[in-house]
Amino acid sequence: MSDDPTLDYEAARDELAEVVAKLEAGGLSLEESLALWERGEALAKLCDRHLAGARERIESALAAAESENSAG
Repeated sequence: MSDDPTLDYEAARDELAEVVAKLEAGGLSLEESLALWERGEALAKLCDRHLAGARERIESALAAAESENSAG
C-alpha cells in the first residue's frame, strides 16, 4: 500500500473510491482505519498531481494554438 507513482489517474481514483467506501462502511480497527486513511491521502495527492499535469498540458496546447492564430 505504498504511494505508487506508476498508477494512472483512473486506477488511483478507483482505489481511492474503494478506500472511502471501506472507511464509510466502518467496522475496522483503529489501525486499519488509520492505514486506509493514509493510503487515501496518498492516492488523493497522486490524483492531484495527475490533474495538475493534465491542466499544464491543456494550458500549453491552448497557448500554442493562440500563438499560431495570432502569427497567422
